[in-house]
Amino acid sequence: MPRVPRHPRGLLVAVLLLGSLLLAGVLALQAHTNFLYHRATAERVLRDYARLAASRFALRTGSNLYYMAAWPPMEALSRAKAGTPGTPLPSPEQLEPGLQPYAVDFLKLARYTLRLDLATGRLETSGDAPSAAARRWLLDGLPAHARSVYQPKEHLAVIVEQVGGLRHAVIYTVKEKAGAPSTLVGVDVDPKAFEPFYTMGAEKQPLLPRPLTGGIVFDSMVSVIVTEANGAELYRSPVQYPATFSARDTVEAMMGGMQVHVALRPEMASKLVIGGLPRSRLPVLLGVLALTTGLIVTALVQLQREYELARLRTDFVSGVSHELRTPLAQIRMFSETLLLGRVRSEEEHRRSLEIIDQEARRLTHLVENLLHFSRAERQVTRLSPERAPLAPLVQQAVEGFAPLAAARGVRVHTDLADGVDASVDVEALRQMLLNLLDNAVKYGPPHQVVSVRLATSNGCARICVDDQGPGIPAADRERVWDRFWRLERDRGSAIAGTGIGLAVVRELVALHGGRAWVEDAPPGAGGNGVKGVRFVIELPLVATAETPDRASVPA
Repeated sequence: MPRVPRHPRGLLVAVLLLGSLLLAGVLALQAHTNFLYHRATAERVLRDYARLAASRFALRTGSNLYYMAAWPPMEALSRAKAGTPGTPLPSPEQLEPGLQPYAVDFLKLARYTLRLDLATGRLETSGDAPSAAARRWLLDGLPAHARSVYQPKEHLAVIVEQVGGLRHAVIYTVKEKAGAPSTLVGVDVDPKAFEPFYTMGAEKQPLLPRPLTGGIVFDSMVSVIVTEANGAELYRSPVQYPATFSARDTVEAMMGGMQVHVALRPEMASKLVIGGLPRSRLPVLLGVLALTTGLIVTALVQLQREYELARLRTDFVSGVSHELRTPLAQIRMFSETLLLGRVRSEEEHRRSLEIIDQEARRLTHLVENLLHFSRAERQVTRLSPERAPLAPLVQQAVEGFAPLAAARGVRVHTDLADGVDASVDVEALRQMLLNLLDNAVKYGPPHQVVSVRLATSNGCARICVDDQGPGIPAADRERVWDRFWRLERDRGSAIAGTGIGLAVVRELVALHGGRAWVEDAPPGAGGNGVKGVRFVIELPLVATAETPDRASVPA
């Protein structure tokens, strides 16, 4: 997060932006909370529909088993007087005549009919012989089931259980004698015989109301698993759906007490819930929140930059005012001395004129910098480059700066190679050199030696200005070219400056197709153990017919 400006107005804007971000976060959270609530409501409705479907499936299965599977064989046994002791006990095949086709198919999976005298415990079977384990189960389980589950009013009961690794479904009825249960008769079938009755009547008795489902067929709406009471699976619908919206129910105990597990098809949500399941907008919300955060951070960064720019402009105005005030005061003071005739000798007269000339040069240099900077800001800087030898131009610039250097006791040493030609704008080159010399004199010690060198390197003209100052840290060497920027050590010093001199240099060098950089001065250039710094300007050469020997820039 960028640093918040301390300016009152900037602080207010920053607070408003952060408040907007907080509001966006609250709205995103509220939207997601609403989504979770609506989603939970829709899922609760779908689970309720699953419970309804499971309940209807259990009821329909119990009804189908009672009327279509269990009741016809019991009626056939009743007609055959199977409940009367001593009468022949018919086999399952002998019960088939006169029954409906679905009842006949049901009996084809019957193993045997049975008759159990509840008083004596005598068990008779007709058909396949039951195993010893099955006989023990029938003798022990049927009387107990008849006492606890069988309902005399319904005249029918079903017990489903696995015995000895084999599944049994026993359908039986109890005959009474003198108002008391006396004989139990029934038929033992494979529970697979129940499978047709799980889906029978689905068209007439749908698991969910037709207005909701639109008449969708059974297998496309739900999946079903039927198990024994102990969990052993009896039936599984061909299509199975995830248990996202599912419910369980139980077929009534009288009809076997099977467990029913129903799962809704997830795609049914759009039909069962208006509009379907609400979709999460969390990715969109997070994206919008991230975009809002990015925009606000960008706005805060821009606000911080505007604040810094305003501060830099204030410092700039202050620096320019200081730079202008000092030479103007000097010019005014010495011009008044001359006008009032207060000079006592020819030497003082000449000295006064030199100071006026020196300060006028300083003002001219400052104004030219400001003009170049203004043109660069408005992007209207125009150069008129022409081929010219660089050595005389550099020498002229050094001589023009000599009075300003002499004011601080600075000596400028030149080492200029002849025959170095480049396409340059004469005034722009002069301004670049004056800025570099002014920078060297201003930040270097008094009475130093500033060296100006001209040579060639790698097909380019290279102008170097070396001083004997404290140098520039490597981390700051690129930033010194920025507008208004000053080294941390110089910000609290008494050295005045506008902060645009080096920025003007780089701008003009770039317009010439060259480059400028800062590096350490060569060994020994600083003197007295001070390293010093070198400012380098590199400009493209103009080829000549005869290329004289050219000096190389010292390493």
